[in-house]
Amino acid sequence: MYMQLETKRLLLLPLDEVQIKNWMENIPALEQAFRCTYDGEKMEGVFLQIVREQAEKVQNDRENWLFHTFWLLLRKEDRVVVGAADFKAPPGEDGAVEIGYGLNAAYEHNGYMTEAVEAMCGWAFVQPGIRTILAETEPENDASRRVLSRCAFRQYREAETLWWKRIKT
Repeated sequence: MYMQLETKRLLLLPLDEVQIKNWMENIPALEQAFRCTYDGEKMEGVFLQIVREQAEKVQNDRENWLFHTFWLLLRKEDRVVVGAADFKAPPGEDGAVEIGYGLNAAYEHNGYMTEAVEAMCGWAFVQPGIRTILAETEPENDASRRVLSRCAFRQYREAETLWWKRIKT
């Protein structure tokens, strides 16, 4: 059975080496593999560069690939990919991982990202050594701030960006 997380309305599918490469270079192949329609963030610019960097880490650190890869957010009702989420690296010595996420604007304000972040946090907290999940947001990104707040994150630092923390309970 392929690794996935499931929420009420979503499947969260981690991309292996081949799938993440297809996501960057051949979305029709990715759609065929998952029997889905991709309508997540556009694979361009800074976002594409971030995915490339994570894809290299997936390839070079197979033991921790689930902490480097992206997890597609697949809506169950119609098999449309609405966004993606990731952990930016395996847990450090302090037991912390950082989560990131993005959603196609057409799917905002439906609770999808709250469902996804909650599922990813639930998965992370049962992994060995993880005690804290961090997130960073832009100060003006109210939607992201609301997602984190609903998922039991608390802001703990403010600089150019805002930093959030959720501690294992």
